[in-house]
Amino acid sequence: MIRKCTKKDFGCIYSIVNQAARAYEGVIPPDRYHQPYMPAEELEQEMRRMTFYGWLEDGELVGVMGLEPVKDVTLIRHAYILPAWQRKGIGTKLLKYCEGLVATKRLLVGTWADVGWAIDFYEKHGFRLMPDKDELLKTYWDIPGRQVDTSVVLGLEVKGFILNKVSS
Repeated sequence: MIRKCTKKDFGCIYSIVNQAARAYEGVIPPDRYHQPYMPAEELEQEMRRMTFYGWLEDGELVGVMGLEPVKDVTLIRHAYILPAWQRKGIGTKLLKYCEGLVATKRLLVGTWADVGWAIDFYEKHGFRLMPDKDELLKTYWDIPGRQVDTSVVLGLEVKGFILNKVSS
């Protein structure tokens, strides 16, 4: 089951993000990886800017995906599934659900250039690597230059975007 997350889900979201992000250790540049991967203060700021949706198993959140409308696009932010629940279709279900909420014509996601599994996941669902990733990252994200250098952006044109709305 998917539901919109609330402030009460903060602890679960924090745990999901930081447990799942351990997969980045030794993969992304060492100067970009730290523990916790997302400090509590950063997550609090992110939750004010975007809406998280979560997948529940037996009433517990096991995966999350955030949507953030920015200018004329919608960003997928912080898509993470607890390691024990990965490769069970939860990411696909969250992605399809979130695509149905998008109120813009274009959906973008940024990820680390060295995280092939994430790139493969989005490409499998119709996203394409964007050749203008530096410009996109500087326009739609607020990230350090080093992260721009080590990231990619994938994009998807959203069908039926006029009929959809992003929940806040």
